[in-house]
Amino acid sequence: MTTALVIGGSGQIGRAVVPALLEDGWDVRVLARHAADVGGAQLVRGDRHDPDALDEALAGGVDVLVDVVAYDDRQATPLIERADRVGSAVVVSSAGVYVDDAGDGFESDDFGSFPVPVSEDQPTVAPGRDTYATGKVALEQAWAASPVPTTILRPGAIHGPGCVQPREWTFVKRVLDGRDVRVLAYDGLSRFHTTATSVLAELVRLSARRPGDRVLNAADPEALTVAEIATAVDAAMGVTSRLVPVTGAPMDGVGLTPWSVPRPIVLDMRRAADDLGYVASGGYADTVGACVDWLVEAAASRDWREAFPGFVRMEAMGDFFAYAAEDAFLARTS
Repeated sequence: MTTALVIGGSGQIGRAVVPALLEDGWDVRVLARHAADVGGAQLVRGDRHDPDALDEALAGGVDVLVDVVAYDDRQATPLIERADRVGSAVVVSSAGVYVDDAGDGFESDDFGSFPVPVSEDQPTVAPGRDTYATGKVALEQAWAASPVPTTILRPGAIHGPGCVQPREWTFVKRVLDGRDVRVLAYDGLSRFHTTATSVLAELVRLSARRPGDRVLNAADPEALTVAEIATAVDAAMGVTSRLVPVTGAPMDGVGLTPWSVPRPIVLDMRRAADDLGYVASGGYADTVGACVDWLVEAAASRDWREAFPGFVRMEAMGDFFAYAAEDAFLARTS
């Protein structure tokens, strides 16, 4: 082990990956567009699309390249063109690439009907550049066709400090707003497998030690229900809320959460254990506290819409804080 380059090392995933590599004995460089605290790593300022910045970041070659923020093949191409300076790679993709036997997935009109659990051999969408999932498949295929031994990681719903799209804000804000009830669609039984950034960090660490061409799911030990997630977030904030399960899909925002899916998405983690000897260090309830603490601190220092722009974009799904509609529903059903 010698040199690792982490692209996106100052963001949510990077802030877990960089310390994990440093603690494992790597000399770590971080390519970032802005000044950032990267611990004991070497910061290289620059944009990944700037050839000079890439050449500086790859100077002398790196033993492992970790890319946690690439969107599609256009982000892979400049790096693959410099493959002679890259010993191996670990690239973060997404479980959002999966589709069922009918071709339905995360981005289709009908949410996919997946086996439980979903293995890495499950079909994916076709590669492209028009959507998140198609872009991630294009990214995966670009690296798979390269001469660089590459581990592709497919996480679920990521949680951890530093997130600009923190799903947990759905429940954290309710605590801060003094609301002690959680109305949950699909009877609160939706399961959208979560992934702690610490899980990704450990899989990156193990993959860097053992280069190879592989695709691995990356998820917490258990796929909790939305009701269990709500309870875990409340516990991390020292409160207990009343859970109100509602049959069927959210209506007018009532019952809506970022994990509210009509059918479960549960990721199979056996391949990571078999290929890398991966062992989970803790479940969602053990890791979500760090995320919750960060959310409270970040929201206290500025408007939450500025702090969590990714969550704002998720509001295309609906209003996660439809309190008036929720109160009206509770009044009708009490």
